Amino acid sequence: MRQCEICGKGRKMAGKRNKLRGHFNPTPLQAKYPNLQKTLDQNGKRVLACTNCLKTLAKRAARA
Repeated sequence: MRQCEICGKGRKMAGKRNKLRGHFNPTPLQAKYPNLQKTLDQNGKRVLACTNCLKTLAKRAARA
């Protein structure tokens, strides 16, 4: 399973409930995956990170 190596964010099972003629239609769950990108961490190691972590890393680098 693919997940962020920094925060551990992985897939979530999500579904929606369609309303059809006054009744809810149970629909099967689908897997939702985070937006993972290959990037270098602070040590120069290649990691898979979600875009939220990439944004945070960029902010930390700008402050330093």
